[in-house]
Amino acid sequence: MALQLYNTLTRKTEEFKPLHEGSVGMYVCGPTVYGHAHLGHAKSYVSFDVLLRYLRYLGFKVTYVQNITDVGHLTDDADAGEDKLAVAARREMKHPMALAEYYTRSYFEDMDKLNCIRPDISPRATGHIPEQIELVQTLLAKGYAYEANGSVYFDVSKFGEYGKLSGRNVDEMMAGARVEITQEKRNPADFALWKKAEPSHIMQWNSPWGKGYPGWHLECSVMSMKYLGATIDIHGGGLENQFPHHECEIAQSEAANGRQFVKYWIHNNMVTVDGTKMGKSLGNFITLKQVFADSKEQKHERLSRKYDPLAVRQLILNSHYRNTLDFSDAALTAAQSGYDRITQAVINLRKQIEKASDCPAEPAITAKLNELTAKFEDAMNDDLNTSVALSVIFELVKISGEQLEKKAGKGTLMEIERIFNLLGGDVLGIVKDSYDTGGNDEKLLDELISVFIEQRAEARKQKNFAAADAIRNRLAAHGITLEDRPDGTIWRRQ
Repeated sequence: MALQLYNTLTRKTEEFKPLHEGSVGMYVCGPTVYGHAHLGHAKSYVSFDVLLRYLRYLGFKVTYVQNITDVGHLTDDADAGEDKLAVAARREMKHPMALAEYYTRSYFEDMDKLNCIRPDISPRATGHIPEQIELVQTLLAKGYAYEANGSVYFDVSKFGEYGKLSGRNVDEMMAGARVEITQEKRNPADFALWKKAEPSHIMQWNSPWGKGYPGWHLECSVMSMKYLGATIDIHGGGLENQFPHHECEIAQSEAANGRQFVKYWIHNNMVTVDGTKMGKSLGNFITLKQVFADSKEQKHERLSRKYDPLAVRQLILNSHYRNTLDFSDAALTAAQSGYDRITQAVINLRKQIEKASDCPAEPAITAKLNELTAKFEDAMNDDLNTSVALSVIFELVKISGEQLEKKAGKGTLMEIERIFNLLGGDVLGIVKDSYDTGGNDEKLLDELISVFIEQRAEARKQKNFAAADAIRNRLAAHGITLEDRPDGTIWRRQ
């Protein structure tokens, strides 16, 4: 089965066929950088990172563009209120561009820890002001836009297909709009392409209509078209951006170019807290830095401990990208436990490969691994069903444990490791190419802890449970956790 993706535009799952054979242009709406990234950002960008990885796994050459919004995103997500960066800059007593730099660096730090591949191109809205002005001029010349008091608005009545992505009726939108805040507009549903800047507004540029700044929707059209062309294969983003942001992108882009803007619209669902969307504007967010507990930020009250970034990634992979993910500390704890199992299995496998006997892979194991790979690909081809794909990795964990217990040869173990690296690493991004084992120091530590494990096993055999518990507790006090399994006791760092 070829890759099938759910297209929000057509409201059905379709076989993915790129515009140009063998290559894909993918644009994903990036963050508005006025605060640290939170778990909602993680769900979105991990989801599209998996899509990117799988497209490349299938052999496509992908150009991945993800923007940085550093101007134009107003506090009500439409055409009223203040610029979110300006508000945050005033609160933190920094220049808006200094704030944007700070939080852009913070965002990429967090995404790196989540093992998200960096975009090929990461353009900023403030770096494309001339192109945005040019697009506004094109829309004015074609009669799709009008100027009003130094601002320029898109006239939705001139674009007959407005609402086709979100399924909204334009007449109903106009009837329900808040007329009191749209006195400059011909129609309440019209949206801003360029906004007049008041003298006190810090971020403003010269334009044919006076000093101002671009509308939020304008930037993504301009940057996607500049780097990927007038029509692109995939445009992604959070479901909350479907309207008005993506709907407005379609209108202005297709009005300007007279052709389809995006072939496949892909939207991820949101992270919720007690059933409510997690978001900065709602104040119920948990930053990734709080989850990772690797900064000066105070630990969040909903978190009982710090978590490995890739455990957060695994939590996201547990659910489908189009489903909501309701946050809980218990769910993160379970994801951490699952990630620890995978990590330890890979570490144990790689350690054993170094000392295993040199013989070829067993045909029965190779056949089983081929079956698992096919099962994995079927799941991923089914609109990126990562929960089933992740279950394949746990089947690999089981096979690995069985083969280690049998003292399997190097060929067999290396083949298992190859599949771990290919499916769990290259595609899902939860298996690292290398783990920090500390070289000789780690081997010495492993040998010393093995002595304690043997002493504890002997104590338990003699029914001296107090002594056995004392050994476990002493190790735990030094950050070492013992885990008893059917095939023996293993250790890991807390």
